[in-house]
Formats: sequence, structure tokens, C-alpha cells
Amino acid sequence: MNNLIISGELVELEPLRNTPAGVPVLSFKLAHTGTVVEANHPRQIQCDISVIAMGDLATMFQTMKLGTQLEVEGFIAPVRKGAQKFRLHAAMIRTVQSNSNTNS
Repeated sequence: MNNLIISGELVELEPLRNTPAGVPVLSFKLAHTGTVVEANHPRQIQCDISVIAMGDLATMFQTMKLGTQLEVEGFIAPVRKGAQKFRLHAAMIRTVQSNSNTNS
């Protein structure tokens, strides 16, 4: 199964664009900070992840403000066929309270 849920702060937001077929596309970057337990030891995690939203989801979130706390669920896929870099394709985006600490 290819499913990822991650929370983080919106740190980059590109302008809404359209595919040649007219589908709205929104690209943005999340900065995730949290703690997980690995091998019975807490581990601090800090990472950025590129996200792409398409269709109605892209249109709904195109006016997000930098610094907004988000939870994104979707699947990971290469940025293009054969690429070694991956990004998260959003199926669900929701804003979360800035004092919320969701670890993923």
C-alpha cells in the first residue's frame, strides 16, 4: 500500500497552474518537525516534503498562507517517470491548529 499522512508547516507555495488538459495544479512544500520512537529511542525528525494537489483540491487551497499548519494525506510517486526524487500527491489536505503536534 502506498499511503502517507504527514503534518507540517507550509513553507513554499507556487502559483496555481493548469495542465495542458486544463486540470488545476498546486505545488507546495511542507516542513515537518516531530518526534518518533525508533528502536525504543526517541528520534527528532526535521524534513521538507514536496506536495502536489490537483483538481478541486488545488483550487480550494491556492490561497493558503505561508506558516499555515497542514495535515496532508496521499501517495508518493516519482516527480517524473524514472526519476529518483519523489513527492507527495495529495488526496486530502486539512488545516490544523498551530499548537497541535501531530507526528507522522
